[in-house]
Amino acid sequence: MSGLRPQAAARVGIGGPVGSGKTALVERLIPALGRRGVELAVITNDLVTAEDAERLRRSGLIDPARVSAVEAGACPHTVIREDPTLNIEAADALERRFPGVELILLESGGDNLASTFSRDLTDFWMFVIDVAGGDDIPRKRGPGVIRCDLLIINKTDLAPFVGVDLERMLTEARSARAGRPVLTTNCRLGQGIDAVVEHLEREVLFRR
Repeated sequence: MSGLRPQAAARVGIGGPVGSGKTALVERLIPALGRRGVELAVITNDLVTAEDAERLRRSGLIDPARVSAVEAGACPHTVIREDPTLNIEAADALERRFPGVELILLESGGDNLASTFSRDLTDFWMFVIDVAGGDDIPRKRGPGVIRCDLLIINKTDLAPFVGVDLERMLTEARSARAGRPVLTTNCRLGQGIDAVVEHLEREVLFRR
């Protein structure tokens, strides 16, 4: 992880392919972090819609004013990697509006395995894949899988139904990442969320 910038809030990116469970992860992280006293805000990214932001605003999980939406107008990775200016401005605006915010979650629009976050935008970023996408994803060694600070393998409950050997997938993911962190979740049931929160507390918020 790179050193945090001197802003009040740490900025954590969440990327991954379409349907991998990024928004579901955010919906689980909001109350889990809140129970631990973390004050947070959220930025969603998509092509030409604010659908994910509206979903979070309607969820009752967070003050709607703490959710901002960025419309990329192009491939989602352009505003998290090539030119993250819109996201940086959105994060700065949330910090000004809520001076006590400690953590800003930035959810990327769904993209492919090449999606990565600019270090000018995030202090730490997670990449979400799911077992339904196939157990060969780690072997494809996409930049998102290899370079992220934390890889999350979601929808573990589906492994028996899609012919995936979860243990082999985990072993190959850890090998491809040279031992860097890999966690599993079932966001639908909330499984594995505490481990993700504890990792963020330790590596991003520096709480022991």
